[in-house]
Formats: sequence, structure tokens, C-alpha cells
Amino acid sequence: MPWALLGILYAVSAVLCCVGFYKFVYFLSIGYGFAVAGCGIAIFIMYLVNPTAVPFWIVLVQMLLFIAYGVRLSGFLLVRELKNASFRKTDVAKDSLSKNKEKKMPVFVLAFIWIFVAALYVAQTSPMLFRYVNAKTDFIVPVVGFVISIAGLVLESIADKQKGDQKKERPDMVATKGLYKMVRCPNYFGEITFWTGVFVAGITAYANVWQWIVAVFAYVAIVFIMFNGAQRMEKRQNSSYGDKQEYREYVKKTPIIIPLLPIYSLNKEKKEDK
Repeated sequence: MPWALLGILYAVSAVLCCVGFYKFVYFLSIGYGFAVAGCGIAIFIMYLVNPTAVPFWIVLVQMLLFIAYGVRLSGFLLVRELKNASFRKTDVAKDSLSKNKEKKMPVFVLAFIWIFVAALYVAQTSPMLFRYVNAKTDFIVPVVGFVISIAGLVLESIADKQKGDQKKERPDMVATKGLYKMVRCPNYFGEITFWTGVFVAGITAYANVWQWIVAVFAYVAIVFIMFNGAQRMEKRQNSSYGDKQEYREYVKKTPIIIPLLPIYSLNKEKKEDK
């Protein structure tokens, strides 16, 4: 295992996602995007400083995909945070916040989360590092992976745009048009698709069992996180829209996260008392 290079990536990831100490959720959102983009750039610099037999364009494309992913995610969330910041200055928001103040997490808990997520982001970008270190020169599999990742980015971008447009039209209902006709969480599906592409792009590059373990762990982890996120989203939507017949009908016929996979709920339904 290239421990020294992994250590450099870990340092980059840790520095870029430490914004979570300002606000916990940033570890998993804005800091996440920063870390992914930063790790991609760091590996590209490693390649420029000490080139291997890997074709330059493969390393370049993978870096650009990581940058595009990070810019899209962090940029989207930063814009949303700025809008929320403007709202929080209003009297209505101040009254609401005074009644519902968030409890601050203990520093040691934040530190533990920081250490873990920084390592996870390194693991997620590790297929690019392993290809560079192992000097793999094949290009067909990486290209297939790149196409899958691009599809994931497009899905996420379109899903976010469609959701925003539909919520403006109907704030009282979840998005149900466009990609949301196929699946209730197309943005989460796009996220899974992007990282599927990253994993696939590195399949021919993993040189030993430890590299496989790192890559598989990262992929399984992101899939689990997306399903967990969809489950929590479903709970919120059930609470907000569960009394609407239109919403219940939509949920019954639309898969929650994977198109065509007949999984319509990730929460156990409570049995009514007789």
C-alpha cells in the first residue's frame, strides 16, 4: 500500500473538510465536496511531479471529474447556505431560532467524525491513486467508468434543478415530474452512479487485496449512506405530506432510490391499533 501518498491525501482531505467544526453538517456536505476535489488535484500533482506509465489524459479526466463533482456539490450547498443566511437575519427567523437552538456537539465527538470522514473521502478517491501508483496503462475500463460518472453528475444536476423548479410551483408537494417520475430520490441515485463509475474506472488498477478492500469499503459506504439518506428523507416527507392522497399514490408506484427496483419504502410501516 502507498502509505506515504495516502497520508498526503489524508492531510489534504482533513484540511478541506475541517469546515465541519464551524457547523457539523459541513463535514458531510460542503467539506465533502472540497475534499473530493482537493484529493483529485493532489493526485494529479503527484503525477506531474513523478509521472508513471499511466496515460496523462486518464489522470486528467479523473481529476476533472472530481473537481466537477466537488464544485457542483459545494457550490450548490454554498448558494443555499447564503440564501438561508439572508433569511436568518429576518425577525421571523430570529424568533424561530431562539425557540429551537441547536445543541453544540462536544469537540471530541466532532474530532472523531472529522477523522473518520477525512479517511472515507480518501478511500473514495483512492481508485485514481491506485491506478497512478500501479502504473496501469489500460484505457477501456477507465473510459467506461468515466462515462458512468458523467451520467451520475448529469443526473444529480438535472434532479436538483427539477426539484427546485417544482417546489417553486408547488411548495405543498414533493417533486413528482421529470426524473422524479422514475424514482423519488434521483439525486441520490445520481450520487451512487457517480461513485459506481469511480469504482469501475479502477477495477483493473487494484493490485492487491488491501487496495480492493479500501475501494470496496468506500463504494459500499457511499451506497449505504445514500440509502440511509433516502430513508431519513422518506420519514420527513411522510411527516409533511403523508396526509395527502396524491403523495401516498405517488409513493406506492415510484421506487425510492433505484429505478425499476421495486423498493418503495425503506421504513417499516406502523401497524394501526385495532
